[in-house]
Amino acid sequence: MQSSSPLPSSPPPPSSAETYEATHVHSVYNAIAPHFSSTRHKPWPLISSFLIAQPPGAIGLDVGCGNGKYLPVNPSLHIFGSDRSEALVRLARAERNGEVVVADALSLPYRRDSVDFVICVAVIHHLSTRERRQEGIQALLECVRKGGRVLVYAWALEQSSSRRGWDEGSEQDALVPWVMRSKGKPEATYQRYYHLYRKGELEEDVQAAGGTVLESGYEKDNWWVICSNEA
Repeated sequence: MQSSSPLPSSPPPPSSAETYEATHVHSVYNAIAPHFSSTRHKPWPLISSFLIAQPPGAIGLDVGCGNGKYLPVNPSLHIFGSDRSEALVRLARAERNGEVVVADALSLPYRRDSVDFVICVAVIHHLSTRERRQEGIQALLECVRKGGRVLVYAWALEQSSSRRGWDEGSEQDALVPWVMRSKGKPEATYQRYYHLYRKGELEEDVQAAGGTVLESGYEKDNWWVICSNEA
């Protein structure tokens, strides 16, 4: 079972959130990128179905693309990838030959209303205040044209059947360890910040960001939502 540590205090105030995330998210993923990438190869069914359902020639974004495993799922699409981790972007470019750039989810380098769809998998939960999480969803919604679709995944609080063992009574803000074991090297543990979404909270954040929830559900210890910028 992968243990986790609840944060010793409340999540940081907005003034220090960027510094906190730099320590407990960005620097961690740069450090563990090759090991992390080696565990991320198989696309999840619902995300693949979402991409396959897009019309041929559609243009989309994968925000927080990691090693780019979703970029080739539907070859008839043109997907631009981005990730905050420079190391993961290098891997995505090398392994997927994708058009991937380094970009923060709260400062995306794309024009408003410029794409047909967006996927954002396991990213929003790394933002350490609710205001920033809602701002992140708003940034995704601003990228799509009217009527475009945005698919967001985030870790669920309700994981009592998983090896992590979280449930409704657990702390929602946690530091989750990633243990690096390499032959001939000492073991290293890195602590990643997560906000664990309770049931219904992701939909609330979408609505607060100005989006309309079209579908939502639970898959693989994650809550997911498909939303649009239509009123």
